Amino acid sequence: MKMESLSTNEWQAIDSAHHMAPFTDYADLRKKGARIITRAEGHCVYDSDGNRILDGMAGLWCVNVGYGRRELVEAASSQMAELPYYNNFFKTSNPPVAALSKRLAELTP
Repeated sequence: MKMESLSTNEWQAIDSAHHMAPFTDYADLRKKGARIITRAEGHCVYDSDGNRILDGMAGLWCVNVGYGRRELVEAASSQMAELPYYNNFFKTSNPPVAALSKRLAELTP
C-alpha cells in the first residue's frame, strides 16, 4: 500500500487525532508530535524529514533480519495468497505451523 505524500506536520496531525501510542509521554507528544517513520531498508528506518535512523529495537524485535529482504517478501506473499492466517484452537493446525514447529524443535537442544 503506497501512502499519500503528506508533510510531517500533516501526518502528525492525523496521528494525534486518531492514534493512541503505547508507552508514550502524552504531554511531550502534544508539544513535539510523533516521529513519522516512512520507510525502512536493511537495519535502518527513515523518518518523514529524511533522517536515517538505526533501528536498534529491530521493529520491536520482529525484524531482526532487516527490512526489505526480497526473499522474505516473496515467501510471505506466497503464504498470504494461500493461507494468510488460521487459528490453532479446537484441535486445528496447518502445514506452515507444523513445519515451523518441527524445524524449531530440530534447532533447539
